[in-house]
Amino acid sequence: MFRVLPRVRRRCEGPRVRRALALGLPTVWGAFAITYKLACPLATQDSMGARIVSSAVFFAVGTGLVLHVRRALLRELRQIREVAGAAQNVLLRPLPPRIEGLALAAGRLSASRGASVGGDLYEVAATDHGVRVIMGDVRGHGLPALATVAAVLGSFREAAHDETELPQVLGRLERALARHLRERSRAEHPSGGGTVPDSPLAEEFVTVLLLEIGPDGDISALNCGHPWPHLLSGHARPLTDADPLPPLGPFPLPADLGVLDCGRLLPGEALVLHTDGMEDARNAAGAFFPLQAALTEAARIQPVSPQLLIRAIYGRLLRHAGRLPADDAALLVLRNDRTRVPCQQAEPGRHARSLG
Repeated sequence: MFRVLPRVRRRCEGPRVRRALALGLPTVWGAFAITYKLACPLATQDSMGARIVSSAVFFAVGTGLVLHVRRALLRELRQIREVAGAAQNVLLRPLPPRIEGLALAAGRLSASRGASVGGDLYEVAATDHGVRVIMGDVRGHGLPALATVAAVLGSFREAAHDETELPQVLGRLERALARHLRERSRAEHPSGGGTVPDSPLAEEFVTVLLLEIGPDGDISALNCGHPWPHLLSGHARPLTDADPLPPLGPFPLPADLGVLDCGRLLPGEALVLHTDGMEDARNAAGAFFPLQAALTEAARIQPVSPQLLIRAIYGRLLRHAGRLPADDAALLVLRNDRTRVPCQQAEPGRHARSLG
């Protein structure tokens, strides 16, 4: 016990010393400049040599103060980035490598330079109703988008287990987003009594893709303005070409939500979910990133490794753009590692197989 106390004391004294230096150094620099001006004979002389010495002294004092302030600001910025990154890591917590026979990997690239904070969101949950997946994109990026991500993800993590049908899950997300935007509006405009017509919150929206993968690999989907995922089965192709619903936020959901049947994810096949920051990334010539071609090339190495595929795609994206993308870019890969699917009739344009 007595051996621990000096260690604890040293930990407490560290921040005190830093605070004392932060306040004391500017005081010392200022006291030095005042003392020189009032007490040094050179400061009162008009000769060229005296003026040069005085200028050098005040230049050194000014430079010291600027460097001290710069160091303090950089330290504070680094702490803010660490806190913001830790907050997003709590929200977008690392996914397990496997869930219910599906191999998983996820990655994200933030458009905020020097930070890992963005408006992309994803989660995979093993529920009594199947494996449920969400991929979304909040309008904008940075800290303002982080609160919206928290509201949507928090609602999904509850609704995915509570609700038996995907439309009910989507309805919970819509209500959670509306409640969050109302609270933000009241906080930003306390005298408005609610939503302000000209408030930028009226333009906030979230694109959301909900998937449900059953035990036999059947895929059901609801899509509100989000890019469709790609199915990797020898080559990459969009899972479907159906028109999505509008994003959550600007318009209410239809009263009758029809769940889309997107076929079956067979053993060995993979789904790649992404945000539009992947396809919208441009190079210096203005050409968009060829995501589908990049996925097809990366999927040539079988079996597809979710982790290696994400690294390959992000590497090619950065080489294509030559810099950070203008929008946040997230990837989520799910590979079916289940060893058996029920016997089924071959689907048009797709080879059905059963692995024993």
